[in-house]
This record gives sequence, C-alpha cells and structure tokens, in this order.
Amino acid sequence: MSDSVSVIDPPSTESRDGARIAEVKAWLASQFEAAAKEVPAFEYTPRSVAHLYNLATLSQAKTKAANIVAADFRQKAAEYRSQAARIREILENVGLAQESLPSNVVSSAQVLANVANLLNIRDVELSSFLVAMGDISLRKTAVEEKRAKVHKESKILLDYTRKAIARLTYLKRTLGQLEDDVAPCEAQMENWKTNLAVMASKERQYLQQYNNYKALLNRVGYTPEISHGVLVEMAEHRKELEKKTKPILDTLRSYQDLPPDKALAALAIEDKKRQYAAAEKYLEDVLHSALATND
Repeated sequence: MSDSVSVIDPPSTESRDGARIAEVKAWLASQFEAAAKEVPAFEYTPRSVAHLYNLATLSQAKTKAANIVAADFRQKAAEYRSQAARIREILENVGLAQESLPSNVVSSAQVLANVANLLNIRDVELSSFLVAMGDISLRKTAVEEKRAKVHKESKILLDYTRKAIARLTYLKRTLGQLEDDVAPCEAQMENWKTNLAVMASKERQYLQQYNNYKALLNRVGYTPEISHGVLVEMAEHRKELEKKTKPILDTLRSYQDLPPDKALAALAIEDKKRQYAAAEKYLEDVLHSALATND
C-alpha cells in the first residue's frame, strides 16, 4: 500500500458560480413554465445570481414544506373520509341514516357541526362546548379590555391633538401679528438709526466745543480755584468800588460845566486821577486778597 495521501482540491469559484447559475436557470424555467410564460432575457451578474439563488433556495424550502403539509392534509382527509364512511355505515345499521331523519334534526345537526367547526372543537360533547365558550368569553373580555385601553389612549391623543391644534392656531396668529409688526418696527429702527447718527454727530460737536472752551479758559488763565463764590465776592467788591467812585465821577462831570480855567482844571484832574488810581489799586488788592484766601 502506498504511504502517500491524495488531497481532493475544493471546487473553484468559477465552477461554484456555474453551478449556481444552472440552478437559478432551472428554477426560473420551472416557475415561468408553471405560469405558461417564457423566462425574460437579462444579464446574469454576480449580484443578480446571488439574489436569485437565495430566492430559489427559499422558494424550494417553502415548496418542500408545503408539499409535506399538503401530503399530511391529504392523509388526514383520507382518514376522515374513511371514518365518515364507517360512521355512516353504523348509523344506517341502527336506522339513523341521514335520509331517514326528519329535516329539523338534520338542520340541528348541521348547525351543531357548524358551531363545532367555528369553535374549533373535534367533538360535540357538552363539556367541549362549555370549554370553547369559556375560552371565547375570556378572549372577548381581553378584547374588550384592549378596546377600552385603546379608546382611552385615543381619547388622550384626541385631547393632545386638540391642544396642539389650538397651540398651532395661536402660533399662526402670533406669527401673523409679528409679520404685521415687521414694517412699523423696521421704520422705527430706521428712525432710531437716523437719530443715533444725529446724536453721534452732536456728541462730536459738543466734544469739539468742550475742547475749544477748555483751550479758551486755559488761554485766559482760568484755574479751578476761581469758583462761583469767588466771582460773587469779587462782584460785591466791584459794586462797593463803584459806589465809592461814583461821587468822584459826579464831581468830575460837574467840573465840565465850569468856565475853562486851565490851572485849576489841571489840578482838579490830577487830584481825581490820583483818587481813581487809588480806587483801582484798592480793587486789585481786594481781588488778590480774595484769591489768596481761596487758595
């Protein structure tokens, strides 16, 4: 005996695909032949062959299962026919053949058989009918409970739907109001933008004026020490000086009505000038003293 072991190569992919295509063609031919039609021409691509092969496998499996069930049903039908013939023979022997029974008995028996078939029971015993009726009652109760539950849920959903419709109506009305308010709001916004631009221009103008006034005050020597109270005090001193200088001015005006005397006029003028200079010096001293006191 040889010690070498022969290895059988697995079928190649091409041979496998060819076998599948042959199975698919045979299955398609059988199906279309059963419908008295020809197989339409199409391209056998790997994708279509794989899909049709799966369909053929599934169809063959279902066909096989259906044949098994049909054979079982045929066997049961044969058994039922045999049993019916035996029962008919027994009934004929005891004088209870269907032809010898009254029509109302036959009708009642037929109704009883129909009810038994409807209840899915195999005999006509009272207990079987009671069990079947109890089962139907239980199923009826379960159905009624489910129906009540569904009715309750549908009522809740209807309530939610009504609320949703009301909310939708409110939102639509609000949207309509907002759309109506768009044009006035846009006009108001344009007005605000215009006013804002004007205010910005005024702000720049006021800042420029502020800087100009500040520069002017710096040029005239204004300092923060010159407050309102100091100015009021200086105004009061000025009034006092005006009261003091007023008689002198009146006297000077009275000299204008005198006949011109050059020597006397010159003396009087010099005297009044000295008095006026003394008054001005007094005013300056008062102002300086007020400023020094404020410092």
